[in-house]
Amino acid sequence: MKIVLAYSGGLDTSVALHWLKERYNAEVIAFCADIGQLESLDTVRERAVRTGASQVRVESLTDRFLKDFALPALQAHARYENKYLVAAPLSRPLIAQRMVEIAHAEGADAVAHGATGKGNDQVRFHTSVTALDPRLKVLAPVIDWELTSRDSELAYARKHGIEVSVNQENPYSIDTNIWGTSIECGELDDISQAPPARAWQLTTDPKSAPDRAERIRLGFEGGVPVAVDGEKLTFADVVRRVNRIAARHGVGRVDIVESRLVGFKTRGLYEAPAATVLMAAHEELESIVLDREVLHHKQAMALRYAELAYYGYWFSDLRRAFDGFVSTLQPRMTGDIDIELYKGTCTVVGRSSPHSRYNSSLATYESGDTFDHKAGAGFAYVWALPLTRP
Repeated sequence: MKIVLAYSGGLDTSVALHWLKERYNAEVIAFCADIGQLESLDTVRERAVRTGASQVRVESLTDRFLKDFALPALQAHARYENKYLVAAPLSRPLIAQRMVEIAHAEGADAVAHGATGKGNDQVRFHTSVTALDPRLKVLAPVIDWELTSRDSELAYARKHGIEVSVNQENPYSIDTNIWGTSIECGELDDISQAPPARAWQLTTDPKSAPDRAERIRLGFEGGVPVAVDGEKLTFADVVRRVNRIAARHGVGRVDIVESRLVGFKTRGLYEAPAATVLMAAHEELESIVLDREVLHHKQAMALRYAELAYYGYWFSDLRRAFDGFVSTLQPRMTGDIDIELYKGTCTVVGRSSPHSRYNSSLATYESGDTFDHKAGAGFAYVWALPLTRP
């Protein structure tokens, strides 16, 4: 048997690699996706080989992640429960997609992941793989094995000589990529308490952020962020630069008690500096370019789009249909948005577009007003007719 394992080099996937070999007498291919996470991947390959992987693939997928997953979510304004910018959920279908591709190339019988039974990721991996190739088995060793605690995993690792890096000083479960960071567990389980300062991984405490606001100009072409302060950059470099700037000002923090996919509430901290700023800018651009009916329909659709990403339905027909609608609007999303960053806040302070529908001569109440007020009175009469009673 041959298995492709989504491998991070942490405790769960390191133990899973050995456990899969032992349980299924299998050849295990360790796959690690570099999608701009904060963690160093320098030792991942060596650690996987020492743990018994027959082959190790560490692949840079940041550009693919941004282009095929983060950008559609940005353009759709995907926020789960109107707060969470779904950074981790966007990465799971990419990892699953690449595992399926490797399985096909290597003739593997199954893919495996290190997600737990009470988390969202086990569903996301399973649904994504099933959508792409229902013939592949999806193995979940952390759910299936006899190891019932972190201590039992550590004992298993010691017994089999598996090298793992465990930091007892960090009680959190942390997942990162270039689009955002998620932090869970530990003291955060007490939702009556503010998160400890040490829980935040990327952003400056807004109270300690610079006392002077910083203004940046974001340039869009066809709905894609292409420039910062007039300097043309790749999408990836825009994200990296805005991440640095916005994080310095404490922008992009979210503390949410969310409705987890498997049915209960959970608390999560999320940091997404660039995603927060870029989404605010793209929304503002849409507000001056789209007509009222399209704009309101798209705003209503955004919540459903985020749900599909969060629920693991990225490869669903509905999500693709939503993308079809959103993509038809993007050619006109060209322009510049000025954003001011100050102590955790992100405020739009200027906007322009060659496709703007804003007409100052219609909007003004000063001299130069070209609106036909008499026509407005007639419009109000007609608009009110459905509310009249006999």
